[in-house]
Parts: sequence; C-alpha cells; structure tokens
Amino acid sequence: MSASNTSRADFNQRVDIIEEAYEFFLAYASQGLPSDHAGGAGSEIRNYLTRCDAALAGLGDFILTSVTHTGFDAAPYRAFVAVIERDARDASAAIQLVLSLPAIGSQVVDNLNASIHLRALLTDLFLIDEVLKTAARA
Repeated sequence: MSASNTSRADFNQRVDIIEEAYEFFLAYASQGLPSDHAGGAGSEIRNYLTRCDAALAGLGDFILTSVTHTGFDAAPYRAFVAVIERDARDASAAIQLVLSLPAIGSQVVDNLNASIHLRALLTDLFLIDEVLKTAARA
C-alpha cells in the first residue's frame, strides 16, 4: 500500500472513530442514565470518550501529513487545518472534562453533544474529507 493510501486509510480510521463515538454519545444521551455505573451502554461510555479523545490528538498535523503524502500542495490547506486543530483541541478539552467525572450521566453527554466544539469539529472533518476526495479525483 502506498504512503498516500496508508495516510488516507489512517485518516478515515480516525474520522470513523470520532463519528462512531458521536453516534454512541447521541444514543447514550437518549437513555436517561444517571451514571455510567448503570451497566449496558453506561459501561461503554468511557471507552468511546477515550477513543475519541485519542483520535483528536494531533489531528491537524496528521491531516497535513496526509495531504503531503497525497502529493497535494499543503499551502491552501494550512489555514483550514489550523481551524480543525483548534476545534479538535476544544472538543478534546470538553471530552476530558466529562472523563474527569466520577459518574457520567446521560445529561452530561447530551450537553457534550450539543457543544459547538464537537459539532464544529465534525463539520470540519466532513468538509476536509470531501475536499480531499474531490482533489484526488481532479
């Protein structure tokens, strides 16, 4: 597998982890659980939060490396990647705050879902993904 394909696969894996976590957060929030100690989905919430946070670490640099491996000129991407990095850091801060709680209830996760930081990050990732796909087809 070429470096370009490997970078793209790694990028897709990170995005999948973040999207899956967000979808799990939505389902968790709708259950009305008082804490993550309630069993079922409650026992999984910390795992999803932790995996999502790990996928956010260094996301901007990771995307720039992926862009470079595709052979694209990184210059037009730098400003937007800085936005992604900022939104990833902000989303990570919110996730780490939630992880610091001794009990994670559905209401806290619902508020995390509503956070503009997490929503902005998801939108950023959808946009950069489409830009990369479109550029690759050109």
